[in-house]
Amino acid sequence: MKTKHTARSAFFNLRILITLFLCAVAACSLVSRPLLAFFRSEVPTTGSQRTLTFAERVAYQRAIEEVYWRHRIWPKENPKPKPSLDEVMSAQQIEKKVEDYLRDAQALEDYWQRPIALDQLQAEMNRIASHTKQPGVLRELFEALGNDPFIIAECLARPILSERLKLAKVEWRKGPLDSWRAGAENQMQKLTAAARTSYTLPQVSGLPYNLSPSDACTDNTWTPTSLTNAPDARYLHTAVWTGNEMIVWGGSNGNGLNTGGRYNPSTDTWAATNIIGSPDSRENHAAAWTGSEMIAWGGYSYNSGGQYLNTGGTYDPATDSWTGTSTTN
Repeated sequence: MKTKHTARSAFFNLRILITLFLCAVAACSLVSRPLLAFFRSEVPTTGSQRTLTFAERVAYQRAIEEVYWRHRIWPKENPKPKPSLDEVMSAQQIEKKVEDYLRDAQALEDYWQRPIALDQLQAEMNRIASHTKQPGVLRELFEALGNDPFIIAECLARPILSERLKLAKVEWRKGPLDSWRAGAENQMQKLTAAARTSYTLPQVSGLPYNLSPSDACTDNTWTPTSLTNAPDARYLHTAVWTGNEMIVWGGSNGNGLNTGGRYNPSTDTWAATNIIGSPDSRENHAAAWTGSEMIAWGGYSYNSGGQYLNTGGTYDPATDSWTGTSTTN
């Protein structure tokens, strides 16, 4: 009896062990499937696509403005110390710059029925790198954007190219800022979705890091500037140097002018100055750079029946805006 009982116990124990083993295998299978699926879903695919949020674009725009402000001339005649970027340019003004170039890109897409292509942005980066007249400053801009060709294409080349392509007549759309910003951000995500690693960082021509400007320049030689978006031909105008831009304004082409342009030698590009709020057309006027604004004053106007002027205005290149000067005293 004892032998039978022992054999029967062993038999039942074996059945229990087999049952437990099969249950364990099934349980492991049930648990492992979702775990494997979970871990697989966490692994990024090689085809992942990069996008930029509006906040990221604003942060990169601020980095660009910081480089430009660092090179702005602060005249020794100005007794005040040079302020920080935050003191001369608000966060809202930087946001507006991003909003403006996003709006430009959207308007161009609406007009041409296609977005700015990746090869166009790559070509613009190549143009900037090969045509720069300030290679040292351009390298600083690239470094401020992490030497990341995707960021450089989106936050430096795209705004410049959008401005250059606005030579076509485009009808700008207006709408509530908040709703427009949401739509523009979604639109720009669509535009940049296919970027991946398609861009390559171009080599900046000109001044190597180990040479001073005098070593890299050839005396008594000229290099042409871009004519795209350049102001109309004129004479008796003024031009001031800010440290990173030349601002040309006023003058005459047979008629008095109140237009102008800003030339950026680091990117070899022109941008028109705003005419809203600008002084009346004039020539033979005076202009001076204060460190943050250009003051244009006086001159002669044929457009007003031929008279000398005692009016003027201050132009802020950071906001592309004019403020009239007082005529009191």
